[in-house]
Amino acid sequence: MSYKYAILVGDGMADYPFPELGNITPLAYAKTPNMDSVASNGHTGLVCTVPDGMHPGSDVANLSLLGYDPLRYYSGRAPIEAASMGILLSANDTAFRCNLVTIENNRMVDYSAGHIDTESANQIIHQLQKELGTDRIRFYPGVSYRHLVVISDFPQDLKSTPPHDITDCEIAPHLPSGNGADIILSLMEKAHSVISSVKNNQTGNKTKATDIWLWGQGNSLKLPTLKEQFGLSGSVISAVDLVKGLGVLAGLEVPSIDGATGYLGTNYAGKIKAAFKALETQDLVYLHVEAPDETSHEGSLQKKIQAIEEFDSFVVGEMVKYQKEHPELRILVTPDHATPVSLKTHSSEPVPYTCSGPGIDKNSSTSYSEMSAEKKRVLTGPQLFRCFIQK
Repeated sequence: MSYKYAILVGDGMADYPFPELGNITPLAYAKTPNMDSVASNGHTGLVCTVPDGMHPGSDVANLSLLGYDPLRYYSGRAPIEAASMGILLSANDTAFRCNLVTIENNRMVDYSAGHIDTESANQIIHQLQKELGTDRIRFYPGVSYRHLVVISDFPQDLKSTPPHDITDCEIAPHLPSGNGADIILSLMEKAHSVISSVKNNQTGNKTKATDIWLWGQGNSLKLPTLKEQFGLSGSVISAVDLVKGLGVLAGLEVPSIDGATGYLGTNYAGKIKAAFKALETQDLVYLHVEAPDETSHEGSLQKKIQAIEEFDSFVVGEMVKYQKEHPELRILVTPDHATPVSLKTHSSEPVPYTCSGPGIDKNSSTSYSEMSAEKKRVLTGPQLFRCFIQK
């Protein structure tokens, strides 16, 4: 039999037990009959997507889940997003992730500027390019709060911090430092004034953005494609440029999904429809849902449970139905990393996965959660990918 493969990623689903949930995790507490069904019909285990010593970012973790060793290939987050946006980086370019954020009284109040809408965000980015852009410094608009800055001839060894790691914290200890920090700090300071002028010119002052935050820098990245390595064609379906960029670099198709927001209530139907269409002619689909991670960064336990249940119902449930009609399909469900609500940021411990389909052995799991995966064999991300696609 020629297999098909669906990798379904609930970003940041894994968490720690909560006393108010009876000392179980949000994933164990949430109603997830479809993920439990995958576990009952296949097997569950643990995957370590973040190598020792690396930051537990979604860039590292999703790179790992797609079968690439981050220790070998990772060069930074922003170059991956640049690939998604069609931005070609020359050898002397450094790309930076540019968040629109809310900073008040020198504290990081909101890493997403209230999940600013794309139209308002792009007005700000276009104005930043107009007033601060040069031959050396270029601003590129993205989606919601996620944008890029590319700087030519930037020195190496700058240290930067993801803004979602410092929610509610004083920013001073986390400002960029090292080579080139003066350039970045000056740019961020000038951007504050530009954003203030944009807000003052907007009817109703509708954005919470106050500043930009530059981080995740890196140089251009090239990956061997999944076709070259494994003979696989496929598609990546996601709302976020980071994951879409990995798809581009892996040689996969990256369809655009209208209404895909990276948050609760995203266009699940559009995503799953695109997945089914891809599986008609391709070998693999990698469908990523951002909402569990975003709600974890907000520190909202109830929203995280909602995000997990939406993922289970509208993504995993639909793929399980599809599998019944297409017995050649293997399904893998996993987080990329844990995002504990109590921390409001990522952590690097192994996370639970579950998979089912033809040729996949069953184990004793009847449900899917961190607890059901305890004491199981721990695979790396590339090991899990290779096990999942093996004939």
